[in-house]
Amino acid sequence: MGHIMAADFEQMWRDLAPLGRSASSGGYFRQPFTTAEREATAWFIEQVAARGLDVERDRFGNLVAWWRPGFETPRSQAHEAPQPAKSAVLTGSHLDSVLDGGAYDGPLGVVTALAAVDLLRERGVTPSRPVGIGVFVEEEGSRFGLACLGSRLATGATPWEQARALTDRDGVSFEDALAHAETGTGDLLADVGTFVELHVEQGRDLVDREQAVGVASAIWPHGRYRFDFTGQANHAGTTRMEDRHDPMLTYAMTALAANKQARIAGQRATFGRVDVRPNGTNAVPSAVTAWLDARAETPEHLDGLLADVERQAQDRAGRDGTGLTVTAESVSPAVHFDADLARRIADPHGWPVIPTMAGHDAGVLSAAGVPTAMLFVRNPTGVSHSPDEHAEMRDCLAGVEALADTLAGLA
Repeated sequence: MGHIMAADFEQMWRDLAPLGRSASSGGYFRQPFTTAEREATAWFIEQVAARGLDVERDRFGNLVAWWRPGFETPRSQAHEAPQPAKSAVLTGSHLDSVLDGGAYDGPLGVVTALAAVDLLRERGVTPSRPVGIGVFVEEEGSRFGLACLGSRLATGATPWEQARALTDRDGVSFEDALAHAETGTGDLLADVGTFVELHVEQGRDLVDREQAVGVASAIWPHGRYRFDFTGQANHAGTTRMEDRHDPMLTYAMTALAANKQARIAGQRATFGRVDVRPNGTNAVPSAVTAWLDARAETPEHLDGLLADVERQAQDRAGRDGTGLTVTAESVSPAVHFDADLARRIADPHGWPVIPTMAGHDAGVLSAAGVPTAMLFVRNPTGVSHSPDEHAEMRDCLAGVEALADTLAGLA
């Protein structure tokens, strides 16, 4: 990549980096339709406007900036030659973050997409089909609880009647939040024949292989499950230990059981969010709600992991005199990316083809029948969903070239 292209990428990264960053932790709080996430979206709109790209929005808050072949003006102002159905190539990612998240998860795929279009133009490439840069909303599920919500709505995987009623922790519904955002009426995926998402790797596979770039083979099946533990509120000082019906004890044992079962089976289980009522220092809780994130190599492994954790939790609830209800809030099946497409992208460069345990918009589009590929950029520590998430600039630039090469081959 030329020095000017590299400098442009670094400048875009510097401009985006402060938006939504916590001064205390250094992490990011870019929840959907909040000020920080809207500022990041406005930054994206400015970037695509400077490139003369044509922006379209759908009614869910997703947007795509189109680079259409043969002209640089918006479609409404140009005489575009008819394109075959499903001919467009879409890339991009998301700009929202988990709570106190890292800088690279999502935004790296958006910034590299902009830089890849710049690089293709610098090379004099004129694609024979439209190339889009997409930004999907609420990929993380950090505000409304359903991961990849924007892409699920865009593909029809989640119906509007279900999505509209989702609420955040303050009781604000997705429908109400969306009412204050700029939306459109477009079907952004109507002409999309291929989707390629670049993402920072959320793990250490590429580090161990000493490779800067990799290609995804599959996404493990995963689910989010709500565990509602109920007990009896009581005084922390006057209630004898043997007289308590403490749901916190049942939850604590369940968290330990999930950790043990996942380690034994070589899978993943995490309790990362807990709500305690009445949440007083000097009170035995009346209820604990905890959310389990479980991921496994196959659907059978996932079902087995959940069954083992729930069985141990129910056994402990019986001993504690507490109650337990388990509700599956979302379950995503395994995704196997287009194997031929992955090989076409990886083989000429010798890039490894590797699985991922993290969910992505690419998985939703793939499950909807769109031929899909993912590129990963090396993460030196493997840390993600944390302020410590990182990628070296040279690897990010290698990702730009990898994405540009991929788009040139597809478009």
